[in-house]
Order: sequence, then structure tokens, then C-alpha cells
Amino acid sequence: DQQEPCSLGGRQKTNFLFKDPMRPKDLDALLDLELRPTDVFVVTYPKSGTVWMQQILVQIMDAAHPEQAEDLINRNRVPWVEDRLFDEPFRDRPDPRYFGSHLPVDMLPRDVKNKNLKVVYVWRNPRDVLVSLYHFSEAWVFLESPKSFEDFFQDFLNGDVYMGSWFDHVRGYQAERDRLQIHFMKFEDMLKDLRGEVEKLCLFLGHSLTEEQMDRVVETSTFNNMKVNPKANYKDLVEKERYSKNTMRKGVAGDWKNHFTVAQNERFDQVFKEKMRDVSLSCSWE
Repeated sequence: DQQEPCSLGGRQKTNFLFKDPMRPKDLDALLDLELRPTDVFVVTYPKSGTVWMQQILVQIMDAAHPEQAEDLINRNRVPWVEDRLFDEPFRDRPDPRYFGSHLPVDMLPRDVKNKNLKVVYVWRNPRDVLVSLYHFSEAWVFLESPKSFEDFFQDFLNGDVYMGSWFDHVRGYQAERDRLQIHFMKFEDMLKDLRGEVEKLCLFLGHSLTEEQMDRVVETSTFNNMKVNPKANYKDLVEKERYSKNTMRKGVAGDWKNHFTVAQNERFDQVFKEKMRDVSLSCSWE
């Protein structure tokens, strides 16, 4: 198996990559990571709009601080705090530094809360997350390819997939919303009104962009433009044989309808209502 279930210090089970240089002790050490008050975290459960948000943040950064612009791929501009396979998140960078993370809330560095850092949390309807993660698992060489969609469907509901349970991840951040300086963004809302959502994000981050700058952020952050942008599309990981194929698929909502059977849809609905009954969020299913 190329995933390693890792339950640290009594926390909920979270599955990490078996071949990742980061070991459980390294992940534990992240709790005591010293951060700067101006650092910003963008957090997602996998396949919830992470690459999209990296692109948006890089464009906002370059508009707000043009003197700090770097000719690097987005993954290096908004590196993963828990990743050492592809990134070096603590290279010398000017403030404000942006970090990406898939970590559950109880594994975030303590400084995030202690120093009241800004956190942007992007979430997506979990039916589409399941489908996207299924295809991603087929493409990423560090993950075991699913035996079938039915098997993966059940693994997802059980939390036996990369980064563990979607339900626990979203519930965890929702539960901490009054103790974190956190801005929630919904993938489907970004699809409907990207400009409006970017304007809210800029307000949260404290950046005031001109109309022209905002136009550029939105235009360069459309799915079609990102798909052909080598800084945004992770194509380098295909070329380095980390991915067996391009992982930017459709960038739409509702693709789960092309995969779920009626019985799977009913089963998912049952589990969703059971696990999310006391969580104040509304999913957009298409």
C-alpha cells in the first residue's frame, strides 16, 4: 500500500503518503513550527479547489506586491507546509508568506491560532470531491490505483483515502471557526461568481485592487486559462513522471452524476446526513 494510516497523539486517523520523506515525528514537529504574524494559510481537503486557489492567491500577491513577483510555478509560490517531496516551504520569502495545507485542524501549527494567522478554507461538495479524488488516485504514482469505483466509494465514506475523512476535515474547521481567523470559500460559489468571491477574499486578506487588477486576477484564474498555463497546471509533475496523466480534468460541479448509481447516491445521502447533521453549511450539488 502506498498510503500510510497515521494516527498521531490520539487524533483522528489521517492517511499520509508512505513514500513521503515526512514521517510521523516530522508531522508532530509541525505543531511547534514558528510562524510569522503575517503568514497566511490556504487549507483544503484534497481535490477541493487547491490548485485554483494557488493561482488566485499568486495573482492577488503579484497585483498587491508587484515588486515581489517571482518567475516560479504556483506550487513554489504557495508551497505545502507538510510536503517535502516537491517543495521547500521555508526557503527565504518576503512577507506575507502563503502556505498551502491539507492538514486537519488539529494538526495545524499551534502558531496559526496563537498568532491569529489568516486561514482561507476552500471546500467543495463531497460527491464531486470523491469522483475527483478517485481519478486523481489513478494518476498520482504515489497512491495505489483504486480497484474499482465501488471500492473507492466505500473507502471514501470510511475515511480510508488520502488525508482521511472529508467529513471529519470539514467538521473540524467548522467547529474552530470562532477560534480561528478563517474565511470559508465554496468551490461552487467560485464557479458561479468568481469575481464576487475574489473580492470577498481580497477584503479578508486586506488587499485593495483596482478594477483592472481584479479583471486580470479573474481572467487568468479561469479553468481554461489555467489548463494551458504551465505555472498553474502541474504539468511539470507529469513530465517528471510523478503523475501518469494530467490531473486538471473538468473544473465543474455535478460530475458525480456521471459516476454514482442510484444506490450509491442514496447511501451517500444517508452517510452525509448522519455525519453532518449538526454542521451549519449548505452543499451545492450541481
